[in-house]
Amino acid sequence: MQSVMRGYIRSVDAVNYRLGRVMMYGIFVLMGILLWSSISKTFFLPTLWTLEMAQFVMVGYYILGGPYSLQLGSNVRMDLLYGSWSVRRKAWFDAITVLFLIFYLCVLIYGAVSSTAYSLGYWKDAPFSFLAGVVTGTEEVGTLERSSSSWRPYLWPIKVVMIVGFVLMLLQCISELFKDILRLKGAEI
Repeated sequence: MQSVMRGYIRSVDAVNYRLGRVMMYGIFVLMGILLWSSISKTFFLPTLWTLEMAQFVMVGYYILGGPYSLQLGSNVRMDLLYGSWSVRRKAWFDAITVLFLIFYLCVLIYGAVSSTAYSLGYWKDAPFSFLAGVVTGTEEVGTLERSSSSWRPYLWPIKVVMIVGFVLMLLQCISELFKDILRLKGAEI
């Protein structure tokens, strides 16, 4: 069982590490969009797409970079008591709290899948089977949801990014849970 956990940890950590390293450069994309927004408002006609696109890039940057942040342990933590605890006590505490995070992420994934199905024109009560049908080609997409801004981009791409980010965060949380279990057993990770 420990070898299965180690294999899972290695594979999930590798994917999230590589994606996180790529997403670090998303801040430069965001800066470029905002710079172009400032330049176009000052010297040319203001563009309609820049602020909303900056919001979309920020969502992708934040959500897809989250698993990397969790993997590195750079998430915000109240260190008042935690810093003085032993490795074993930290592992117990982390194992318990990550279970709450896993539950929360499952709720977020359900909401993101429902919202994505809605943005693809599905208004019934089985969003998971609808999205599976869209992927396999057995379901057809309805009227696509668009933003209410004057630019009016489709919203399904950013909602798909949210699903991918939440799933990757869930996988990383399970990896962190496995690391805590291995620490409690005294095994090497």
